Amino acid sequence: MKFTVLAITILAANLALAQPTNFNTQRNWSMNKKELMIGLGGTSFLGDLGGANKTGTDYSLRDLDFPSTGFGGSIGYRYRFHPYYATSTILNIGMVRGDDAKTADLIRNSRNLHFRSPIINLSQRFEIILLANEKIGRRFNIPGLKGFKDHNEQFYIFTGIGITYFNPKAKYNGSWTALRPLRTEGQGLSGGPAEYLPVTATIPFGVGLRMGINRFWRLGIEATYVKTFSDYIDDVHGVYYDPAQLATPEAAYLSNPASQNAGWFGPGNQRGDKQNDAMIYLNLTVY
Repeated sequence: MKFTVLAITILAANLALAQPTNFNTQRNWSMNKKELMIGLGGTSFLGDLGGANKTGTDYSLRDLDFPSTGFGGSIGYRYRFHPYYATSTILNIGMVRGDDAKTADLIRNSRNLHFRSPIINLSQRFEIILLANEKIGRRFNIPGLKGFKDHNEQFYIFTGIGITYFNPKAKYNGSWTALRPLRTEGQGLSGGPAEYLPVTATIPFGVGLRMGINRFWRLGIEATYVKTFSDYIDDVHGVYYDPAQLATPEAAYLSNPASQNAGWFGPGNQRGDKQNDAMIYLNLTVY
C-alpha cells in the first residue's frame, strides 16, 4: 500500500511538471531574464553615393543598393526586466559602401564618386515584445509521453540611442585612401565648411523575430534601420571646392573624379544633398 501511494505521488508530480506553463510566472521569468547574443548578416548604406536609379531617395528604403551590400556582425547582452519589455546593449561592426558607377541615374553616374567605410556602432536598445508564445513543456524525456513541447517564439520592435565611428575611404592608384584628412569639400579651409568628426550619434529602429531551438538556445532574425546625425559617412555633403586650393593632386582628383558631363560638377556646384545618412543591418542572431 505504501509503495502504491508513493508511486502515485511520484507520477502526479511528474505529470504536474509536464504541464505547459505560461511564461508569465515567477519561475519561468527568473529563467529567461539574461541572454548573450551573436549576430551575422548584411549591411546597406543609404546616403549620397550609389543607390537606386533615381535621385532624391537616399534617406529611404527606396534607395537600397544591393550591389553595394556589405557584411557585418554583432555581439550583445539582453536583459529582460518585464514580460513585455527588455533592454539590450549591442556592438555592431561592419562595412558600408557606395559607388556612383553602379547606378544608372545619369547625375550620380556622371559624378563618379565612391567610398567604403568601416562602421563601429555601440547602441542601447529598448525592446517591446508585441507577441509571445512561451511555454515550458515536460521536464523529462519520458518515452511514450507525447505533447507538452517547449515554445519560445517572440515578435518584437525596438529603438534606442547609439554612437558610431566611421572612416570613409576611396581608391586612388589602387590603394584605399582615407578621405577625411584630404578635406575634399574644403573642410577647415578658407571659404569651406567646418571639419567633421568621425563619430556621430545614432537612433536604431527595428523589428525582430526569434524562436527557441531548445530550452536554452534561441535563433532569430533582426532588421534594423539606423538613423545617423551626420551627412559625412560617405564624405559627401555640400558643394564642390576649388581643386586648385586643395593640398594634393590626390585630394583634387578624389574630390571630383567626374569623367562625363564634367561641367555639371565645377566649384560651387552641388556635390551632396545635405540629407543625413542612414544604414540598414539585417542579421541572423543566436541567443
